[in-house]
Amino acid sequence: MAKKPLPPGPPIPGASDADGKRRMKLIIAIAVAFLLAIGLSIGGTVFFLGRDEATPDAAAEQAAGAPDGKQAAVYEPLAPAFIVNFAHNGRQRYMQVSVALMSRDQLALDALKQHMPLLRNRLVMLFSGQDFAALMTPVGKEMLRQQATSTVQELAQKEIGKLAVEQVLFTNFVLQ
Repeated sequence: MAKKPLPPGPPIPGASDADGKRRMKLIIAIAVAFLLAIGLSIGGTVFFLGRDEATPDAAAEQAAGAPDGKQAAVYEPLAPAFIVNFAHNGRQRYMQVSVALMSRDQLALDALKQHMPLLRNRLVMLFSGQDFAALMTPVGKEMLRQQATSTVQELAQKEIGKLAVEQVLFTNFVLQ
């Protein structure tokens, strides 16, 4: 047998008005806090982002290059990524390396771009001649990066007469 709900009792005088006022005050307080948080967020963002542009020292420093007198770094990614294969313990293994060249001389880097097929060939030969087990360690990866840097620097010195590349950077390194 289902129970019948009880009919509402007589209203308690003044109870609904007090609850309604409390709820309204709570809603207004939450809305004010929310708007204050949004305003502070926008104000902080404008303050911090606008401060960098308004500083004359920062603009002069950017125009002159890096803070220690060097020119700003220029990065040239070599696309597509290098993919080489290895025979390791009777299994076929692969390495994919995405490379970027870091230079401080855009003109020298542009001159080196004419020799990109030769540069890519030397890097492929260097990468494919590595030991797969050694490449699995961080030290092996760093040694390969240093060898790639010296290979590119030797090529630049031979072909354009100066060191166009300061570093060779691996932006992606996958062994499988």
